[in-house]
Amino acid sequence: MALMPVADALHSILAGADPLPEEMVTLDTAFHRTLARDLAALRTQPPQAMSAMDGYAVRAADAADLSARLRVIGEVAAGRPFERPVGPGEAVRIFTGGVIPDGADAVIIQEDTEASGGYITITDAAKPGRHIRAAGADFRAGDVLLAKGSRLTDRDLSLAAGMNYPELAVIRRPRVAVLATGDELVMPGSTPGPGQIVYSNGYALRALARAEGADTIDLGIAADTVEATTEGIRRARDCGADILITMGGASVGDHDLVKRSLEAEGVAMAFWRIAMRPGKPMMHGRLGAMRVIGLPGNPVSSYVCGFLFLAPLIRALSGRKAIHHVRETALLGRDLAANDQREDYLRARLETREDGALIAIPVHHQDSSLLGNLAAARALLIRPPFAPALAAGAHCELLRLPQ
Repeated sequence: MALMPVADALHSILAGADPLPEEMVTLDTAFHRTLARDLAALRTQPPQAMSAMDGYAVRAADAADLSARLRVIGEVAAGRPFERPVGPGEAVRIFTGGVIPDGADAVIIQEDTEASGGYITITDAAKPGRHIRAAGADFRAGDVLLAKGSRLTDRDLSLAAGMNYPELAVIRRPRVAVLATGDELVMPGSTPGPGQIVYSNGYALRALARAEGADTIDLGIAADTVEATTEGIRRARDCGADILITMGGASVGDHDLVKRSLEAEGVAMAFWRIAMRPGKPMMHGRLGAMRVIGLPGNPVSSYVCGFLFLAPLIRALSGRKAIHHVRETALLGRDLAANDQREDYLRARLETREDGALIAIPVHHQDSSLLGNLAAARALLIRPPFAPALAAGAHCELLRLPQ
C-alpha cells in the first residue's frame, strides 16, 4: 500500500467531522467551551447615561463660567437615581455609576469644585457630555457580540454576564478514549522488568486532548493479544467515546495486533501508513459514530501525530471556527540535508535575534524515542517531501507546539 500524504490523511480524518450536539451550561462552567449559537445582547449597557466620575451633575450652560455658583439640591449614588430634573443654577452630587438626572448634561469632577453652605463654585468649566457614559456606549440590546464557534475566554464570560445570560448554549465536549497496547509497558512508579519500559504516551495525549476542550477516558494498557485489544475497543464504544486513540501495535510485526483487532470489531479503515516522519505507521477508521486514530508506539511519533491530527479533529467536533494549526515563517538555525519522500516534522528550539527575527534550530538527534528533545522543543519545523538541502539562514515553516 502506498503511503498517504499528510494533507490527504488530515482531510480523511476531518471528513464529516460536524459539531457535536449542543448543551446548556452555566457561566461558571463555560470557560473554554465553544458557543453553539450567536449571542445577542439581552439589554443595553449602560441602560441610561451614567457618571464616569465622582463629582456634580450640572447643566453645562450654567457651569461654563468659572464665576458660576450652583446650589446643590441632592445626591445620586449608583443604583439610587435622583427623582427630579436639574434646573437652572442647580447641581446634584453624583458618584461613579450614578444615573445622570434629567436636565443635566455634564459632570464636574469634585477636584474641580469647592463646596460651602449647600453651594459649589467651580475651578474648571463644564463641557456638554464630559465625564458621562452615554446609554448604549458599551452595547445595545440585539447587538451580536459573541459569534457561534467562538471558544469562550475569561473576558467573554464577563461580557456574556453583562449581556444578561446566566447560561449559554455550547457544543458538547468530545469524549476521547485512550488505549495503550504492549506487554512491554509498565506504569510510572513501577520497577520495569527485563525489556520493559515506563508508559508515558498517554499522559501527553490526554493533556493535549483536554487542552483542546475534550473530556478524556483512560482505558489503561492492553496486553499484546487480540482479546485484550478488542476488549479495550469495546469499552471505548460502550462508554460513548467520540474518538478512540490507540497507541502501539500499529506497525507490521507479529505482535502488532491493533489493526487486526480494529478490523475484527468492524472498524472501517480509511488508511494505514502515511508519508510523514515521525509517525508513518498511523491509521484511521470509523466504528459507527466513533472515530479511531491508531498512533505509533514511539512517544515522539505518538505525540506529533496527536498534535497534527487529533487536535484539529477535536476542534472540528467542538464546533470551533479555527480548526487548523497556523504555520509561521522563521529563519533556519543550522544547515539541513535534502529530504526523502516523507514529510518531516523536526523538533526545533526557537530563539529571537536582537533584530526580532525568529530562528528555528532543529535538534541534532531526531529519533522518535527521545522524550527529552520533545519536551525541550518549542516547534515542529516542516520539511516537505523531496525538499532540497537548506543552508542556515534560509526561510522555513514551522508549527509552534503548545506551551
